[in-house]
Amino acid sequence: MFNLVFGMGGQELLVIGLIILVFFGGKKIPELMRGLGSGIREFNNAKNNIEAEVKENMKDLDSKK
Repeated sequence: MFNLVFGMGGQELLVIGLIILVFFGGKKIPELMRGLGSGIREFNNAKNNIEAEVKENMKDLDSKK
């Protein structure tokens, strides 16, 4: 499935991985992944908050009818 979406094979992914390793080094990669994980977590929390607000407003509008 990954190949169909991005059109990359195993060799391309390996080269990209090596380039990332060279640029950031082995010690920086875990820190980058932690930052990425916290960013995703914050995005999901914001999305859930917005969804809850929309549902609450919809409920308020339905009750006013």
